[in-house]
Amino acid sequence: MSKYNYDLFVIGAGSGGVRAARIAASYGAKVGVAEEYRVGGTCVIRGCVPKKLFVYASHYSEEFEEAAGFGWTVGERSFDWKTLVANKNKEIDRLNGIYIRNLEKAGVEIIQSRATVRDAHTVRLEAEDREVTAERILIAVGATPYMPDVPGIEHAISSNEAFHLEELPKRIVVVGGGYIAVEFAGIFNGLGVETKQLYRGPLFMRGFDDDLREMLAEEMMKKGVGLRMNSDIASIVKKDGELELTLTSGEILKTDAVMYATGRIPLTRGLGLEEAGVKLGKSGQVIVDEYSKTSVDSIYAVGDVTDRANLTPVAIREGHAFADTVYGGKDVKVDHSIIPTAVFSQPEMGTVGLTEAQARERGEIDLYKTAFRGLKNTLSGSQERTFMKLVVDAKTDKVLGVHILGQGAGELIQAVGIAVTMGATKAQFDATIAVHPTAAEELVTLREKWQAPLVKAAS
Repeated sequence: MSKYNYDLFVIGAGSGGVRAARIAASYGAKVGVAEEYRVGGTCVIRGCVPKKLFVYASHYSEEFEEAAGFGWTVGERSFDWKTLVANKNKEIDRLNGIYIRNLEKAGVEIIQSRATVRDAHTVRLEAEDREVTAERILIAVGATPYMPDVPGIEHAISSNEAFHLEELPKRIVVVGGGYIAVEFAGIFNGLGVETKQLYRGPLFMRGFDDDLREMLAEEMMKKGVGLRMNSDIASIVKKDGELELTLTSGEILKTDAVMYATGRIPLTRGLGLEEAGVKLGKSGQVIVDEYSKTSVDSIYAVGDVTDRANLTPVAIREGHAFADTVYGGKDVKVDHSIIPTAVFSQPEMGTVGLTEAQARERGEIDLYKTAFRGLKNTLSGSQERTFMKLVVDAKTDKVLGVHILGQGAGELIQAVGIAVTMGATKAQFDATIAVHPTAAEELVTLREKWQAPLVKAAS
C-alpha cells in the first residue's frame, strides 16, 4: 500500500487541473482535486465561455440593422440584460455539472475546499481543517485579474464582475489593451452602451501583428467605440451617482462604470509554495521545466499559474501531457512555439505563427496581404472589412504566420493552424483548391507579393 493518501492531488479544478486529474485516473492513479469555488475554472465560470455568449448577444444589434439589405423587415426590438445574465448562468450551471460528472466518472475525488501546500507531499484543506498527503501535487489554480493601485480603484470592476452586473450601465470606460479589453469593449458597445476604451500605449493588442492591430482599431472606431490611446486613469471618484475619472493628462471623463482589463496575475499568493521550496517568478508565476515540473520534484504546475501561454487549450494540453508522462509512461512535451489564437473582438481576429516583425528578425520574408469587404456586406451595407496576411520565409517558402481580421476569423484559424503546425509551404497553400464564394479562399489565391503599402479602400 502507498504511504500517501493519494497518488496525485490537484489544487484547482479548472481546465488544466481537470484534464490532468481525469487522464491520471484513467491510468490507475488515485486522484483527489480541491476546488474552493466551482468546477470548470476561469474559462467555464468567468472567462471564455460566458464571454463568447455575451459576444453573440452583442452582434444582434448589427444583424437586425443589416437584415434590411436582404429584404427583411425587423419590427420593434429591445434588449434585456437580466435575461441574458440569467440564461448565461443556466448554461454555466450545466457545464459545471458536466465537469463534476466527468471527474466522478473517472474516479476522481472532488473536495470543496481551499487547499494550500504544506510541504512536498502535504496539502492542507482549509474548509475541512485537515491535511492529506500525496506522492505528487499539481498546482492548477490559474490567475486573477490585476487591479492597479489607483485612487478610487474600489469603484472599478474587473471582467469577473462584468458577468454579474445587476444593471447594464449606460456608459462605460474599459481600461486596457489586451484581448479581454477589446472583447468587452465590443460587447458593451454592441449592447448599446456608450463605450470608451483607454490604453496607456500608442497602440493596443501588443504582441499581435501590427497590421491587425491598426485595422482592428479602425474597425472598432467605425462601430462606435471611443478608442483613446496614450491614455490612463490617475484617479476615480464617485460623485453624484456617477464616476468621475481624472486622466493622467488632466482631462476629466464622466461615466457610469469602469472596467479594468489590465492583465491577470498567477493566483499563488498564500498558497504556501515558496515555503515548500517551489521557485516563483517576479509576477508570482510558478517556474516549471518542459515537463511542467517545479523546483520541487514532487510538485508540478500547469495552466495560467505558470504564465507560459495563458489560454485554455494550452492548459488542457499541459495537463494532459503531464498525466501522459508521469502516469502513462510516455514522454510528452508541449510545444508552445505555434499556438493558434482567436480574439473575439468585433471584428474578430485569428492568428497563428510569427508576426511580420518577428519573422523579419529571423531573416528574409515575403508578404501576401489583402483587404476587402465581404460578399455579405455588399447587400447588408456594412462597411466592415476583412483582412488577411501570410508571412512566408523567402528561402524555404514555408508559411511562418497567418493573420486574419474579419467574420469567422476564429473558426478559420483553427484549420489554418493545422497547416502552419505541419510546416506547409506557400506553394502548398497555392495548390489547394479554393472554396468559392468564401472569404477563406483568399488564403489560397494570394499570388502577388506585397511590395507597397496596402490600399485600404474597400474592394
